[in-house]
Amino acid sequence: MRASRLLSLLLLLQTRGRMTATELSQELEVSIRTVYRDVEALSSAGVPVYADRGPAGGYQLLDGYRTRLNGLTAQEASSLFLAGLPGPAAELGLGEEAANAELKLLAALPPEPRFHAARMRERFHLDVPGWYRGADGVPFLGEVAEAVWDQRPLRMTYRRWGPRDVERLAHPYGLVLKGGAWYMVAAADGGAPRTYRVSRIIAARLLDGRFERPGDFDLAAYWESYAVDFQARMYTAEALVRVAPGIEDMLRYTVGAEIGDAALAGAGPPDEHGWVVLRLPIESVRHAHWLLLRLGADIEVLEPAELRDRMAATIVQLADRYGVHPG
Repeated sequence: MRASRLLSLLLLLQTRGRMTATELSQELEVSIRTVYRDVEALSSAGVPVYADRGPAGGYQLLDGYRTRLNGLTAQEASSLFLAGLPGPAAELGLGEEAANAELKLLAALPPEPRFHAARMRERFHLDVPGWYRGADGVPFLGEVAEAVWDQRPLRMTYRRWGPRDVERLAHPYGLVLKGGAWYMVAAADGGAPRTYRVSRIIAARLLDGRFERPGDFDLAAYWESYAVDFQARMYTAEALVRVAPGIEDMLRYTVGAEIGDAALAGAGPPDEHGWVVLRLPIESVRHAHWLLLRLGADIEVLEPAELRDRMAATIVQLADRYGVHPG
């Protein structure tokens, strides 16, 4: 455990430069006293780590010092290859570079980690998009990636959900791959950062010059906040429904595991036939009507009245379509 912590401390100093004892203790989740002991242990082992005194001080490594890859364990090396995504790398124009980097990493590893890494690559494969959903077409992903990397302004035509396309002057801060779809986080026309689906960019042109990316912008934190807010905005209403026993898995598949689990957790007690009443978050009456029809006769909408009426009207239309008449 301590050896792993010492390696983590060493890598933190190597990748981030000067760090205070407080920052190291927070990253490693140990006490400051433990950080002092670990730094002393590294120094005793010949690692050139030294401390700067004063308010702006901290620990850092001697300039030019680098660890070697043979410090990786077999499991750590394997995880690097499991994290590789050749498809997205190719979409970004980095397919050849990613393949070359993988070969160089394999060549640099000692025999045991190399064996485990190669085995991981042979036996596990990541395919991001869901079934029956191809990845988005992203003809301008290269331009967006270049704008992100070089901090260059991007003039784009964007297809909104509304009736018309819009022109935007964007300062792209980052790219996110979510469920097989690429999203660009950018400040457009001097506004706050917003999220744009790259597949909806129908024209793009890189402009000369560079923009200043805010130093305190955190892409991962922004995306986490955006995802929470997006889900809150998506489910703005709810439906009261009765569901038959044994369809829990189908309900989760239909409405999404997170929504289904939350609704089932708040369900009332089952009746004499095993049916339960639960409140189901929905995007809209129209969307819920289309979605809940998948569950057929194993669900009954109780509220809202508009949704119940729509379900009933569809059932009547289907009965007429198939020549089925009650009685």
